[in-house]
Amino acid sequence: MLYLSSVLIDEKDIETFDELLEVIKIRAKDGEIFIKIDLKPPFPDTPENWEDKIESAFSSYIK
Repeated sequence: MLYLSSVLIDEKDIETFDELLEVIKIRAKDGEIFIKIDLKPPFPDTPENWEDKIESAFSSYIK
């Protein structure tokens, strides 16, 4: 299971919400099949519907 908090800890270079979505897509392509959204991303450009966007990005790229 992929935890959003783990992604943010592992990928310290991420500075925007869009960059986070790209990493989420890569993790899904690499074989992760579940994502746990356990915190709100701390970026100034995080949209109101951030949970939907993360789930969409993840589920679109699951193998």
